[in-house]
Amino acid sequence: MTNSYAEAGVDTHAGDLAVELMKAAVSATHGPNVVGGFGGFAGLFDVSALKSYTKPLLATSTDGVGTKVAIAQALDKHDTIGQDLVGMVVDDIVVVGARPLFMTDYIACGKVVPARIADIVAGIARACSATGTALVGGETAEHPGLLGPDDYDVAGAATGVVEADALLGPERVTDGDVVLALESSGLHSNGFSLVRHILAGAGVSYTSVSADLSGEAAGGGSGAGAAGAAGVTVGEALLVPTRLYTSPLLAVLDDPALAGAIHSLSHVTGGGIAANLARVLPIGSWVEVDRSTWAPLPVFCVLSDWAGSTLESAEGTWNLGIGMIAVVSAAQSAAVAARIEAAGIRTWQVGAVSTAPRDVTGFEQGAKGVNGGAVRLVGAYAV
Repeated sequence: MTNSYAEAGVDTHAGDLAVELMKAAVSATHGPNVVGGFGGFAGLFDVSALKSYTKPLLATSTDGVGTKVAIAQALDKHDTIGQDLVGMVVDDIVVVGARPLFMTDYIACGKVVPARIADIVAGIARACSATGTALVGGETAEHPGLLGPDDYDVAGAATGVVEADALLGPERVTDGDVVLALESSGLHSNGFSLVRHILAGAGVSYTSVSADLSGEAAGGGSGAGAAGAAGVTVGEALLVPTRLYTSPLLAVLDDPALAGAIHSLSHVTGGGIAANLARVLPIGSWVEVDRSTWAPLPVFCVLSDWAGSTLESAEGTWNLGIGMIAVVSAAQSAAVAARIEAAGIRTWQVGAVSTAPRDVTGFEQGAKGVNGGAVRLVGAYAV
């Protein structure tokens, strides 16, 4: 009897082929700050430029894509899930005003299928390039017996830098600040366990075609949007990749004419609009987000109809059409909105910050262990 890694279900040759297939895409994210090129045990990044900072703060974030990968696996479409990963990780870094420097990824799978792994990593690399992030390393781990042959999960971590006196956060927010909403491209990467539950209950398959989904957001660049025809499949609508906000927001932060205009940012991920906005507001402040200022994207309306529920009941789970929120100076809010709109992301005012005494019973008050401001959604959606 012989024992080998291959007999145990691990194919090291397939792993090597996957690396070769992804090499060009990964290397394309490397600028002069990446040291040592591709394939080392550790990724190296030259941070000599940080010597010009007075007090550089490193910002880091890690995340995954969640159960959205189950839909990618069911449809055997893996070239967009990488953008979802970068959106979840890198767009958390820009929230504090930081510029992303580099990222690493981790893919666990039941069986290494080189072309599939290369598709995933190519998606990560494209999104890294779009956000100015170097993809300096990663790992693909084959776990036979733990994961099925077609199963995989993806995660990543990124690091960025911000000057200490440019750090964004609740302490910059003042009474009268304007709350701007930046449109999402769809579901992004949150609430897919609920999505799958709704589809199962309604007897809807990923290949079902729905004319009601054809109004799905199609703009925003960076691969956002996949619909706009007479009808799209449910799977296509669900796999629309997460919109990337880093580069448009950094363009505002870097503009001398808009210096200090953005006071805080909130990435609308798990927990929905109110809870995530509350995290970046100071204690004692409150905001009423006006639902009438936007119409949730068709995918949210269709899913709510299939569930037999209201859009309001999903406000703690889905972004409902708002992927990022900027709390900005009232005097510069129009200029900030125009700059972001010019980058292809619809931006509009949904409310304003107040510190006036107010009974905030029924408001979301902070989240994720943060004692922040108070937020609630009011009015009816413009549907």
